[in-house]
Amino acid sequence: MGKGDRKTTKGKRYSCSYGNTRPHRAGSAVAAPVAVATKAPAARKTAAKKKA
Repeated sequence: MGKGDRKTTKGKRYSCSYGNTRPHRAGSAVAAPVAVATKAPAARKTAAKKKA
């Protein structure tokens, strides 16, 4: 377990890779920002008036 082990954080740093052991931080410049899709408000349905 050391520099050559790709399953450890030290091994990931040595091999310049990322994964579950060494995830990117959410606020770092490396991680791309994710665009949030906004949903348009739904049109209101009106009830038909009953005839008397």
